[in-house]
Amino acid sequence: MAPSTSALDTVASSSDVANCVRQDAQLLGPDEVQRVNVLTVIASESYETFVRDLQSDIKETLRERPQKVEIDFFSGRTLSVDGEEASFSAADSKTIYKYLIKNDFLDEADRPSDDFRSMVGEGKFQGNAMHELPEGFNDEAHAKSIETLLRGVYDPHALDGMVQQAQEKVTENAIVRENFGRSEFRELWDQISRRHSYTVSFDDGELERKAVARINKDLAVSRLQYTMTAGAQRHEGRREELASGRSFVAERSETHDVDEAASPVEVTYDLVGEVASAAQITRASAARILSAISPQVFSLYRVNPEEFIKRAGGLILSEKAAMVVEHVEYHETGRSYDTAIFTSRMPDNASKAYEASKNVQRFVFPDSQGERKFAEDLDAADEVVVYAKLPRAFQIPTPVGNYAPDWAIAFKRGSVRHVFFVAETKGTMYTMEISGVEKAKIRCAEKLFDEASTSDVRYHQVADYDDLLQWVGRLE
Repeated sequence: MAPSTSALDTVASSSDVANCVRQDAQLLGPDEVQRVNVLTVIASESYETFVRDLQSDIKETLRERPQKVEIDFFSGRTLSVDGEEASFSAADSKTIYKYLIKNDFLDEADRPSDDFRSMVGEGKFQGNAMHELPEGFNDEAHAKSIETLLRGVYDPHALDGMVQQAQEKVTENAIVRENFGRSEFRELWDQISRRHSYTVSFDDGELERKAVARINKDLAVSRLQYTMTAGAQRHEGRREELASGRSFVAERSETHDVDEAASPVEVTYDLVGEVASAAQITRASAARILSAISPQVFSLYRVNPEEFIKRAGGLILSEKAAMVVEHVEYHETGRSYDTAIFTSRMPDNASKAYEASKNVQRFVFPDSQGERKFAEDLDAADEVVVYAKLPRAFQIPTPVGNYAPDWAIAFKRGSVRHVFFVAETKGTMYTMEISGVEKAKIRCAEKLFDEASTSDVRYHQVADYDDLLQWVGRLE
């Protein structure tokens, strides 16, 4: 007689699951765990009861595993709050993580801090988040979702009642033949798909002088330290307190600087080579810069070698970026991007797919709420004929790294001054700090499309669709 199987066993076998080992962050790493762990539940009835029991079982199994709030903690998460969905992309997760760190809502172990728990207990966290989070997250649904997901680290019942009903699973992003075949898109694609190379000439001596001055002025590193804490364990405590470390009573804590001279471990660094690689310059140039900086600044290398290399390379690259833009020249290579790049790869996170009407593909996968709104505005605009959310594979070479613009847009002839437009959307661009390297990449894109091109194509960085219309009419 064959052994009996449960409903879950049946589902697993019918899906040809060869190995039932749970694939968690410890096994896969933080970059892969969100992509791999997509659970599709098929239940004939009592859906919410079934899912709640299943989730409780998984939570019970994993309760002994350490849980941390890391930079990708919110990435790919979607919660249903009072009938409204709150979703988070990888970029959203990074923004929220920075907010939590800045406000001391995470402790040194990357777990929700006592400050966070106190505010939750007093009902103040959501209000605080709605006032201080960037635009796009400062609404009740996102604030409540952020609080709930954080509480889920230490409270196994935090997510009860927030189960989402299953939606259509996006497995491919098909080409919309009507849009893809429009003459306006074909003409736009013919002009922007041409690959380019660049040449740039500038005075190496000038770069080295500016880099030395910048490093002497701005380079600083954090001193390596360690903290010794002595304390005692409470005689009694709840399970949650034991898991979070709150049952430990600290009696004294001392912080000490690491004495590099007394360190028993000697690590060898290729200082010149690693700085040259980080700054994308030759070893000879890196050696001249490092030998010319002040002895006091160079002594910081022994304080924290890895941070010294990273920051020195970054400062040189920033000075290089400021110089090369004015001297870069683009040349067509005779090769072009193939339209196959629109179907070569699906995004890792398809949970925020927006079904578009004028895009050359069925779905747009926005990186933020601002990008979704931009796509919706493009679809609704009478003057827009067709547009493309450009794949990441579409890149412009620059002396400080490749650059991938966001959008290519074809307008109706006669409705605007420039028929074709390539855009980079930054919803908070007016308050956002953009690095010198990023500014240089954007300036190179402007130079390629606005100056080197003889077509109707223009490029600019815009905040939203209204801003786009202003620039389309303003640019010569």
